[in-house]
Order: sequence, then C-alpha cells, then structure tokens
Amino acid sequence: MSAPSVPPPGRVMSGEMAEQPAVLRRLLDRESGAESGPGGTPTIREVAERIAAKNPRFVLLTARGTSDNAALYAKYLLEVMLGKPCGLTSMSTTTAYGARQDLTDCLVITVSQSGGSPDLVASAKSARDAGAITLAVTNNADSPLAAVCEHHIDVLAGPEKALPATKTYTAELLALYLFVDGMRAWAEGGADSGRGLEQARELPELAAAVLARQDEVRALAARYRFAERMVLTSRGYGYPTAKEAALKLMETSYIPALSYSGADLLHGPLAMVDNISPVIAVVTDGKGGEALRPVLDRLRDRGADLVVIGSASAVEGASAGFALPTERLAEELQPIVEILPLQMLAYEVTIARGQDPDAPRSLAKVTETR
Repeated sequence: MSAPSVPPPGRVMSGEMAEQPAVLRRLLDRESGAESGPGGTPTIREVAERIAAKNPRFVLLTARGTSDNAALYAKYLLEVMLGKPCGLTSMSTTTAYGARQDLTDCLVITVSQSGGSPDLVASAKSARDAGAITLAVTNNADSPLAAVCEHHIDVLAGPEKALPATKTYTAELLALYLFVDGMRAWAEGGADSGRGLEQARELPELAAAVLARQDEVRALAARYRFAERMVLTSRGYGYPTAKEAALKLMETSYIPALSYSGADLLHGPLAMVDNISPVIAVVTDGKGGEALRPVLDRLRDRGADLVVIGSASAVEGASAGFALPTERLAEELQPIVEILPLQMLAYEVTIARGQDPDAPRSLAKVTETR
C-alpha cells in the first residue's frame, strides 16, 4: 500500500498569493457596479461618504501585525490626501490601563483580517463608547469587530488559510485607498468622484504581470539563503511596504529583518550596515523615492549588498533589483504592487532554506492578544 502523498511545502501560501489579481478585481468590480454590495451592504464609497459627512477632526488607526502595516499606509493616505491628523492607537492604554478618552469627532479605524482578536474588539468598543466614529475594515463581515463598530468595510479576499497573510494585505490596501479617495471626493463636493477608482483599474493586470515573474524572484532569493539578518528601507508610501516585507521574511524564514524609514536609518542604524549586510530598498516612483535617493547613495558608499525594488529607472544601475511596471501608476497606489515580489521573496527564501512557509512555528491565524 502506497503512502499518502504529502502536499509540497508552501502550497497554500503560493496559491493565495496567486489569487491577488482576482481579489483586487473583485473589490474594483463591487465599487463600479451596483450602488450597494451583496445583501444590501454599502459600497466603500457609500461608507466613505457617510463618515465624511460627520467631518471627523482627526483619525486614530488600530491594528496588529500585517494589518498594522496596512493601517500605516492608511495614515499616509489620510494625511496626504485629506490633510487629516492621524495617529496609531496604543491599545493597552484602554485594555490594560483602563484609560478613559474623549474621542468626540474622532474617526477610529480598526483594521483586522479576522476581526477576532479580543484587544482589537475591546479597543473598538471602548472608542465607540468614548464618542468616536468607528469603522472596522476586515475580511469577515460576521466578526466580533464588525459587530461592535458603527461602520464596516469587507475587503472580499475570501478565506485565507496560510498563516502568512498575503491576499488580505493587498485587499486591505486597496479598500483603504478607495475609502480615503471616497472621503476626498465628498470633501471636494463630488468632483472627480470616480478618479480614484479609475486610477486603480490597472492594478489586477499589473499584479498578474508581477506574479508571473517568479523565476526572477527565485534567482534573487539565492542571495539570501544563508543570510543572518536583513535590513529593509523606504520612505513615504513605500515605508509600510518595507515593514510588511520584513514581517513576512521573519515569520516565514525566521531571518531577523529590520525595517527602517530611510531617514531613521541615517540616524544611527546605518552604522550596522557593511559589505555583507543585505539591504532591500523599496523605491516608490514619486516623492518618497526622491527622498530616499540620498540614503541609497550612503548605502552604496558603505558597500552594502543593495537590492532595489522599484520602477525601471530606480533599478537601473543597481547591482540587483526587481523592476516594477509602475510608471503610469499613482504613487499612493504603488504599494499594492510593490509588496508582491517581496511576498514571493519571503516564500522563495523560506523554501530555499528547507522550511515550510505555510507552517511558521509558534504562530496561529488568529492571534488573541488582550
């Protein structure tokens, strides 16, 4: 009797990465279709308009793990596109210390794939009790988090079984972009209300083109098979990408991966970079990438093993890199494409090191922090 076949390592993560073009298209189709989503649920634009009409004076973002990096991306969107002051919530101030806050006229956005972590739910409930406008952004419309918040956005990623989140991350980014763009359009009196949606229409095709280049990423991964540590850096909209890529590398391959804003890297951590220290720079095509260029010059001066992820012009002249087809894509949308080769890199490095990216040690899909 033959032994049962064993699934290859990383099969689930690989399959979910491949779903991302379809997930992005599903979100875009919902927004460009009927006025309301399935079952009468509001579209992202309708949620954005309802919240914008309340004119929140500032925004707090609450999240953990991968969703925390999506929340950081939303912080850039809200501050740059809307001019709203934003902060990242310290949940323990309410869940551990019992602090009472006055959140009148504050928008609190809680981002979570599962919507099930007790501290996220408790923090969102506390915020609503304190007078906040509350919005949950999840991949589970029936989650406890969605139930305690006044408003909810479903990112429509479908069931995610792999422990490393991939498709829910890019879905969160796109959902948050469409939400902020909807608030922008309302604030401008409805002018160019479809502009953001139109700018995002290329994303599924661009994502599919990047994901088809797995052989390039596999060759790049050979540089890091025996790496003992890595540094990732970026500025502006690319900074959340650097943080998310570092998280993916750590949770799948167990390589200590440190992520820094390019500006922060120059304020001390640059001292640890030498000619055997792998550095990955995410160079967004736009103002963030321009701000990062002096940092790249300093890294080259130190002889760093530098790999550039960015547009063709950013990669040109680098010792190694991955050129992204983002020349016609607005800077604020590029992170949705930038993370894809880095997700694949985490996968390929993990496989090369003889580990299974589907089963990181000591991790659970829903992390129940309190």
